[in-house]
Amino acid sequence: MNDFKKAVSTEGGSEGKDARLSSVPETESINYKGIACDALIEPIPRFISAPSETIINGANNSWIVLGRDRPRSRISGYGGMGDTQCGSIDIVTGRMGSRAREFLDDQRVWVDNDVTTDAARIYISQKTDIDENYNLVDGTVGNSKAKSGIALKADAIRIVAREGIKLVTRTDKFNSQGGEVASSSGIDLIANNEDEDLQPLVKGGNLIDALKRLTTHVSKLNGIVDSLLMYQINLNEALIHHTHYGPMNIISAGPGFVWETTPSMPVVSAGIKTMTDHLSQTKRSLMVQKANLGLYQISYLSPAGCKYINSRYNNVT
Repeated sequence: MNDFKKAVSTEGGSEGKDARLSSVPETESINYKGIACDALIEPIPRFISAPSETIINGANNSWIVLGRDRPRSRISGYGGMGDTQCGSIDIVTGRMGSRAREFLDDQRVWVDNDVTTDAARIYISQKTDIDENYNLVDGTVGNSKAKSGIALKADAIRIVAREGIKLVTRTDKFNSQGGEVASSSGIDLIANNEDEDLQPLVKGGNLIDALKRLTTHVSKLNGIVDSLLMYQINLNEALIHHTHYGPMNIISAGPGFVWETTPSMPVVSAGIKTMTDHLSQTKRSLMVQKANLGLYQISYLSPAGCKYINSRYNNVT
């Protein structure tokens, strides 16, 4: 965890307020130090509001602004261009983030919306360029232009449900601007705002079917190799007992006598060793490999397996 700012800092605050607070008896000043959520004196910048905005703000740099689309200054967004039907609700806390201050060089600090430095925000707009406003890559979903949008931004965001969470796309035939929803947009999960290597999610059920079929083919290959091994053993056995027949005598009247030669001892020795190796090594290895295939299916492709490749709770279409 990186902490760059002190837990308690009055830097950039009003010197007058600090002076008055220091002159207050400690028994009273304790009530202005924020302990147990009491009143707290801290530097808070002033917000540059627009005439069309209704503002609700707290004492500790928290704001709700009801207005028109305005991601930054008063001339930004569709509100800045004078468009209709671009109402917005901006909920923000911590304007200027860690650099929040009320005065700078004895001048009061006034700020616009800043989606980069403001600490946390929920932004809702009837019409906005949500991706461009927050400098988001296109992904496969694309870049939303002049459409309703909601953005959540903070150092950390957690969405917690006591029951289920659904991320659903394309529920209606028309978008908020009356345009027909022609494309089928999915859901992009993008880390580090980089989409160069964005790839499709795997459908677990289809993956299991594919891997089961693959293991079936490998199992059949195991059987083919096993049959080949037995054929080779039969050939080796015949080769071990193989002898040659040679001519004993040849006369012009016809064939003469023949005699049987002795077995080749190098061939007999090599054949016996090969048969032994086939039975003790190759045959055994094939049996172990076939058993491993079964364990593999149970471990990875069965819901009861300890390394089941599918999530038991989360699904994707």
